[in-house]
Amino acid sequence: MEMEKENNRKTGSAGEAAVVDFLQKNGFQIIMCNFRFGRMGEIDIIAREKEFICFIEVKSRSSLLFGYPSEAVGWKKRENIKRLAQIFIKRHKLEDSNIRFDIAEVIYQKKSNEFLLKELNLIRNAF
Repeated sequence: MEMEKENNRKTGSAGEAAVVDFLQKNGFQIIMCNFRFGRMGEIDIIAREKEFICFIEVKSRSSLLFGYPSEAVGWKKRENIKRLAQIFIKRHKLEDSNIRFDIAEVIYQKKSNEFLLKELNLIRNAF
């Protein structure tokens, strides 16, 4: 069980790194990764695209057997991200900013211990 958690963490980190790279190549400015506040959870990536502050949830999957990665971002997770975004906005005095909630879907293949990116889909205004 502990080994599975470690593998999920590595896969999640590889997925997030792929998304950061994608965002930077597409004109986003990365503000912060893995923003946490207490035990409320975390926002994977906070970035700026033009006039928007984007709060981006990254979901990685090796198969579409259980649906698209974005389908795993349920109501509770969305509400947590929104609460955390409010805290971030207040702390950084960004109240006058346009904000957006995006989901980055990462489809990958694992070959031995290698993470191979197959597809990356950014869903702007996902919720």
